[in-house]
Amino acid sequence: MKALFTKIFSPILNLFETDQPAVNYKPSHRIILNIVGFLFLLLSSVSLIAAISSGVLGGLIPGVVFFAVALVALVVGTLGSDNAVAKIWGNRS
Repeated sequence: MKALFTKIFSPILNLFETDQPAVNYKPSHRIILNIVGFLFLLLSSVSLIAAISSGVLGGLIPGVVFFAVALVALVVGTLGSDNAVAKIWGNRS
């Protein structure tokens, strides 16, 4: 099942995969990335519900942006390699 999802989300994963070893990777980074992804998913749901109930189409933009951020965070956090997670966090010394 993981191989199928990895194939489906490969365009997202290919943006963050690197051939360099993950120097600054910690297992807590993956956990925090998944939590942040879930929080953005919750925020996008609330934003989309508020926009739809108010009838303002401009309110859909934040919901879509929050959903995109949540999708990237959750995909990299669950399916990505250690290198991809380290690339999300950036190069910190």
